[in-house]
Amino acid sequence: MTDGPFSGMGSRRVLDPAEDTAALKALTHPLRIRLLGLLRQDGPATASELAVRTGESSASTSYHLRVLAKYAFIADAEHRDGRERRWKAVHELTSWSNAAMSGTATARASGAALHHAQLDHFEQSLAGFQRDMEAGRLGPDWLEPAGVSDLMVRLTPESLNELWTTIERTVKELVTRDADDARAEQVALFFAGFPTGQRDDAATGPADGTEERDAATGRAGEAEERDGT
Repeated sequence: MTDGPFSGMGSRRVLDPAEDTAALKALTHPLRIRLLGLLRQDGPATASELAVRTGESSASTSYHLRVLAKYAFIADAEHRDGRERRWKAVHELTSWSNAAMSGTATARASGAALHHAQLDHFEQSLAGFQRDMEAGRLGPDWLEPAGVSDLMVRLTPESLNELWTTIERTVKELVTRDADDARAEQVALFFAGFPTGQRDDAATGPADGTEERDAATGRAGEAEERDGT
């Protein structure tokens, strides 16, 4: 899932709050977002398989998968046998215009729900990364590149939009370059860029001009966000 000018890679479903009100409402259910993300991340699956991964009942996952199918987020996949229906994601990404989403209270509420889902995905991904680090499952080549960082900067709207475009272009180039490399793994990228307005110092970070550095990378921070949902 993504929003704003960073439209991302691959096929995507662009939601219009004026025309896709019901689809937006359907998508904002937490379990549906998770199911869609799993289908995009891991490929086709049955309701039973997704029930095991989510800890839900197969009746619950089956119902929510049918709702996602009703609004064309997922579709039938090739079946391994004739006994249980398999589902696949129709698009790699779901995107929307922030400007369009700001038009009505309903659209704003949907946008907020989707942003919270993105934050949940970030927290789950970070927690999984920490568990892998603690258990020694992370290969040594990934130790330095992996990490989380942030940076507070002053930019114009035009410069922020240029930054999104540059990130998108660079990500596409790197994904293409690494497509046939056996060492490539799925990487969760989270991008965020928005004006903070006038906040107190506790909310905006160090006031003395110092910058926090990421313990994993040693680099001055950056910020991101994108959905595998």
